[in-house]
Amino acid sequence: MSKQIAVRLPEDLVAFLDSLVTHGRAPSRAAAVAHAVERERRNEIAARDAAILARTKGDVDDLDALADFAVATPMEDLD
Repeated sequence: MSKQIAVRLPEDLVAFLDSLVTHGRAPSRAAAVAHAVERERRNEIAARDAAILARTKGDVDDLDALADFAVATPMEDLD
């Protein structure tokens, strides 16, 4: 579900959005804005995760055991 909102943008950003649409890089202004907001959300999540990892003390190689298991697991069905 989507919700319509009104957003005021500087003229240069509107021109940029129009250029994206004109050159086929976005289907609409709304799609370009939604894509940018989604990218910003992913950046925020990544920054939060990086901060959590930076605060983590001790051994953070918790996937080593899984990697060892995967290397030792026969996968003949993939040949």
